[in-house]
This record gives sequence, structure tokens and C-alpha cells, in this order.
Amino acid sequence: MASDENDELRLVNQLGKSKRCHVMEKESFSSPEIARILNAHFIPIKLDREERPDIDAIYMNYVQATTGSGGWPLNVFITPDLEPVFGGTYWPGPNHSMTAQGTLLSRTVGFLEILEKMKHVWTTQESKCRESAKDITRQLREFAEEGVHSRQLGEEHQGDGLEIDLLEEAYQHFLKKYDNINGGFSIAPKFPTPVNLQFLLRLGQWPRAVKDIVGEEECSKAAAMVINTLRKMARGGIRDQLGFGFSRYSVTKDWSLPHFEKMLYDQAQLLDVYLDAFLITRDPEMLGAVYDIATYLTCPPMAAPTGGVYSAEDADSYPTHSEKEKREGAYYVWTLKELRSVLGDRDGNICARFYGVRADGNVARENDPHDEFISQNTLNVTTTPAALAKQVGMAESEVTTILKEGRKKLREYREKNRPRPALDDKIVVCWNGLAIGALARTSAVLEEIDPEKAATCKKAAIDAANFIRKELFDDETKTLYRVYREGRGDTPGFCDDYAFLIHGLIDLYEATFDETYLQFADTLQS
Repeated sequence: MASDENDELRLVNQLGKSKRCHVMEKESFSSPEIARILNAHFIPIKLDREERPDIDAIYMNYVQATTGSGGWPLNVFITPDLEPVFGGTYWPGPNHSMTAQGTLLSRTVGFLEILEKMKHVWTTQESKCRESAKDITRQLREFAEEGVHSRQLGEEHQGDGLEIDLLEEAYQHFLKKYDNINGGFSIAPKFPTPVNLQFLLRLGQWPRAVKDIVGEEECSKAAAMVINTLRKMARGGIRDQLGFGFSRYSVTKDWSLPHFEKMLYDQAQLLDVYLDAFLITRDPEMLGAVYDIATYLTCPPMAAPTGGVYSAEDADSYPTHSEKEKREGAYYVWTLKELRSVLGDRDGNICARFYGVRADGNVARENDPHDEFISQNTLNVTTTPAALAKQVGMAESEVTTILKEGRKKLREYREKNRPRPALDDKIVVCWNGLAIGALARTSAVLEEIDPEKAATCKKAAIDAANFIRKELFDDETKTLYRVYREGRGDTPGFCDDYAFLIHGLIDLYEATFDETYLQFADTLQS
């Protein structure tokens, strides 16, 4: 450790589950050279953003304000007064793996150079660094206070209600950004953003006054944009076509190549949106996505045996049980040779056509800077069983059977022969609140369609709620705690923990009519 902790610069680091987080962990934080300078001249602090999102937000706001972008890994140098001096995201480590690619990263200043520079600047210009840190902290605080004052001003006029014109402005905003071909509201990378989808989908379900201002045709268009987006996602590589659940985002604009980590908060919110889409359209494809996500949340590895749902699965994993090097998406990608080996030539070729699998792989070179996807394929639904049956000269029913059995065989092969990505087995209250609500709503909708699946969803929601009440709520102090992993963490709940859990408990009450959950929600609210 540094010799005098009162005078040394701190480095706050937050590593997530993304590819660059894993790369930086391997390149820099496993490097003896980095360790020597870091431990000799700095005080390293590792931050868990899931346990302390408040601290993460402060330093992420700083990085975004000073660099114009943010993300993880997050690295911020701070003074002994905890005020930020300099920050960024990914910096290449010694002998970093991307230098040979001739990419922009090969010309980026490395982490070792950053450390040397910060050591020099702090040693020679400490007072200037402290003044600069105090100044930027003051500016960030003033900016944050502007938001507080705006909210307080809004509260003074809250009796005026929502200005419906704002809904029309929001609709026009999304309309301009909409991708008519691929769905979604950005180019690449493309995130599902479930809250935006839910807003647009429900626009036409609001009181008549909303339709009068926004327009009936516009409300229908809003729903159509969402349904198309959900359909493109459901058929894309962002969805685990063999197993269950959705990845966090797509690297490509057509949803074909995901960043493979799976997050609980995405699954819970997407379950809600797909459920709403099914209720509006009665489209079996929307219902199929509901089943997949619900299955992912109610089965191992995500479903905790004690009750509750774990946080995430990593993007990287070992391709086989014997290999020592992890690769991104290794659990999910396939070669054409593998499909034929597992399914036989005929069925393998049919499944390959259905999922867009090619002999040379379907990942573009520019999207593979680490050469991890050479000849590999993500699985995307590229046709329909009916169209495929015509192409291969078979009955549609026979093709459907081949696809259904092929999916099952490939999933079983994957589970047996490939190590599963690492599991983040923290139980986070706010994310579980989202899951409780989504599963409770799903159970209510499926009650008449599939009573057995409905019962499974309801039990999972009840078990999660009961687990949180027992393990993460102190009845004496009426305090909710945020995280559980091998025991309750020390961090009290934040606003999102209370808000999402209360919302989930109300949904659970409406699905069960058990007043226990309503009473718990009322206790949390008070």
C-alpha cells in the first residue's frame, strides 16, 4: 500500500461483465508491472456498482461530463477528499491484445502510461489537482441541485397534472429515431430500452384525451413500432434462440450480434413489455418470448434455491471443459460443422438455413477485433418454417418438427459440452422487485392459457418476495437492505429498491389477493 494514505491519490475502479471489463482485468489488474506502480503510489479502491450505485453514479457523471462518454470499466483518480481529478473507461494494459489489429486502440494511451503521468502530476502539482477537483465537484453539485430545484418547482404545481403535449413531443422524438428496417431507436450499438418500448406501447391505452392530442393514428403507429422492434429482437441473435433470455444489447443494428451478458433487470422489464404486446396483439410470437423469459427467471441458474433471482450471467466463457482461455459468446455461437455433427447432415443443414448459419461464419470482420468469431455463427431466425419447407421441398409440419427437435438437441449438447458463463449470484432488491412484478403479471395472464406455467411464475414471485422480507428487511428498524450474497450486505436500500419492490408487491397482491404483500408494500412506503 502507499506509504501515507492521507496524501496519496486514490484510484476507484469498477469492473462490470462486459468484454472490455474482462480484458482490462486480464491485461492490467493481473499485471505485476501495473501492480507495482499501483500499490506503491496509489490507493486502489474497487467499487461494486450494484451494491453502491450512488457512488458509481457520482464518478460516472464526472467521466461523462469531462470526456463526453461513459461506461464500464470505470476508472477515476480521486483526491484524499474523494474529489475526482481524472477519469476514463478502458485503457489498454501492457502488451494489450488489440495492438496487432491496427485499430484505434493501438494508438490509445495505455493504462501504465496513465499511471505514470498521474503519479508525476500529483507529485509535482498536487495543489493544482486539488483545486481543479474541487472546482469540477462544485460544478457537478450545482448541476445536480438544478435538477432538485426543478423537481421541487414541479411539486409546487403538481395539481396541474401532466401536460399531454409532452406525450406528443416524446412520440415525435421516438418517431424520428425509429429504424424502419430493423426496429429499435438507434443505430449501433442497439439497446432494447424496455421503458421506452412500454411507453410507446401503452400510449394508445391511456384516456381519450391522450389520443385527441397525440392522434389516434399516431398512437397506433407507436404500438406498431414497438411490435416490430420486439419481433426483430425475438428473431435476432440478441435472444438466446436455444435456451432462454435476452442479452444486454446488440453490437449490430439488426440485433444479430449481441454482447452476450444477460442481466436480470433486462429480463424482468422485457417480460413486462412482451406480456403487454401479447395482450394487445394476441400474437403467438410475443407469447413465445414471454414463455422463454419466464422460464429463464424461474429455472437454474438464475433462480436461487432460497427464493429470489440472481443478478446476471457473464458474456465470456470457456469454449470447452478442457480449454483455459475464455472467449466472448463461446457458450452461444456455432460453426456449421458443429450443427451437422450434432444433428446430422439433413437436419443440420435445415437448422442452418433457419438460423442463418454459414460455413464461413456470419459475424462481420469489423465486429470481431479479438478474432473470437472466426467461422462462428450467432443464431438468428432468418425465415419461417413455411418458407423453409418450400425451399427444401418438404412438408411444413416435418420442417417444424426438425426445428423443434433440433433446438432441443443443440441445447442439450451445449449444456453437456460447454461450461456455462459465470453467474453473478447476488440477489439485488430493486431488480428482484422488477422480476416479482413481471412474474406476478405473467402468472395472472397465463392462468387460463397454461395453469401449470402460471403456477410456476406465481410461486417464483412469492418465493422472491418472502425471501426479501425474511432476509433483507429488518422488522425492528423497518430498514430494507439492498444486496444478499452468502448473507445480507450492509448497504441499506436506495430509492429504486423501495420503488421497484413496492411496485412488484402491488402486482403480486393483484395476482394473489394475499393482503400480506399489500401490507408489506404499505410498510415500505411509510
